[in-house]
Amino acid sequence: MIINDCSALITGASAGIGREFARQLANRARTLVLVARREQRLNELRDELCNRNAQLNVHARVVDLCDKAQIDDLIRWLEQNKIDIDFLINNAGLGDVGPFAASPPQRNDEMLQVNVVALTTLTRALLPQMISRKRGAILNVSSSAGFLPIPGMTVYAASKAFVNSFTEALRAELRGTGISVTALCPGPVHTEFGGVAKRPGGEPETGPEFIYVSVEQTVRNALAAIDADKAVIIPGLFMKLAMFLVRITPLPILRLAWRLGGKR
Repeated sequence: MIINDCSALITGASAGIGREFARQLANRARTLVLVARREQRLNELRDELCNRNAQLNVHARVVDLCDKAQIDDLIRWLEQNKIDIDFLINNAGLGDVGPFAASPPQRNDEMLQVNVVALTTLTRALLPQMISRKRGAILNVSSSAGFLPIPGMTVYAASKAFVNSFTEALRAELRGTGISVTALCPGPVHTEFGGVAKRPGGEPETGPEFIYVSVEQTVRNALAAIDADKAVIIPGLFMKLAMFLVRITPLPILRLAWRLGGKR
């Protein structure tokens, strides 16, 4: 299987889904490159993983994915240290909740840079190595929000629609190359994402507890999808059903629902 004895790079590795990917890969991977902005958390995670598996090579790299120069530095560091990544997990992502007209312009720029540009840049940089070795996997952590426009999360949902489309097209291009490409599209998961996405004085997006899927289950499902070479994985029975209905619903019906719900 691709995951066993892999060299994996995980963005957004200091918390939430990214941290859980590192933990679940600790006994399967050969090398982990953990990428995030928070150095102390990265170092703590690195020490935890090394204590769990003394044979594991773990590198903690402090990188702000909002800064293209730092992404370029990361790519050069991988080349200089001859670390050939064969499992890329584009996990890092930013969100924003509230009307677009009142959105902070800098936040929109950061969302697009992290959710779209950084993901695309890293994939382009690391993919040729995978193709030459005829082995590799790319897991793009998208969102169920990418299946439909969402008023109040306008830029975030649009950025994840890009991730879904990019993943499907890339998967088609790479058919027969030995490279697996998968989109992970979770619904609500208890992480720091909601708190970071809410604006000052605003309320984070919430929902009934039964729609939430644990971080552990989300990552287990994602790694199983990579092992099975699946195109898309939506963790949780409720979200699978909900997204099936959303994806077959014509846009005019969605417009009507927004209008009846007071969305303009």
